[in-house]
Amino acid sequence: MGLLQRFESRLEQIVSGAFAKAFRSAVQPVEVAAALQREVDNTAQILSRNRRLVPNQFHVELSPADHARLSPYSSTLAQELTEMLREHAHDQAYVFTGPVSIVFDERDDLTTGRFRVRSAALAKVTPSAERTPTDTAVRRAEVVLEVNGMRHPIEAPGMVVGRGADADLRINDPGVSRRHAEIRVHARAPDDLGDTGVSVVDLGSTNGMFVNDRRVERAALRDGDTIKVGHTVMTVHLASWVRGAARSAPGRSGSWGGSGV
Repeated sequence: MGLLQRFESRLEQIVSGAFAKAFRSAVQPVEVAAALQREVDNTAQILSRNRRLVPNQFHVELSPADHARLSPYSSTLAQELTEMLREHAHDQAYVFTGPVSIVFDERDDLTTGRFRVRSAALAKVTPSAERTPTDTAVRRAEVVLEVNGMRHPIEAPGMVVGRGADADLRINDPGVSRRHAEIRVHARAPDDLGDTGVSVVDLGSTNGMFVNDRRVERAALRDGDTIKVGHTVMTVHLASWVRGAARSAPGRSGSWGGSGV
């Protein structure tokens, strides 16, 4: 029995007749399962000879009518679909970037019986105990690093990002080294209009580092710059006075992405 047939058989055993009736003339669960499986296959990226990286966050977009029918059963269906994806990943030697999540969204541009799947690879990000972010710390920070929608304050002298347990910000991404990069912050006074004193340095990682899509070993940073390590993209946010310092600093050119420091 194939994976999709096993999925459908399990679903039939645990859901009520009302569930089957709800899907009689709408989107079928096995169709969603097949679409998720194709999405994983089509987006797999080679990590090594026997391992491929796949997305772990999935949004199944449904028409208003299909979404209304599905809502009472979304939790059960998401659980079964997640188990199906894990089985498929195991069979194909796929590696998820983090915990698998499946969410059902309503979209007005879809008609009954039509749906689409969107995916993203989001690694689990865990700050060290002493760096657990709070709203107050984020508001007061001169430098903030945004990763997968969460903001992490950075104070001088900086923060080490990596996959290892000793990193200040741990990113569970297979493409990230144990100690991948360090974001360095030099303490400055609010009236200091010199350089921002914010930079990033590769710590000898296996896969390297990209700043604004350019591979570098080190770079000065300004507000809005992006840093990519492994398959994870981080965005740098600077406090208003630090942004002003960057604009006022003498001798600065407009090209920052690959500037060495």
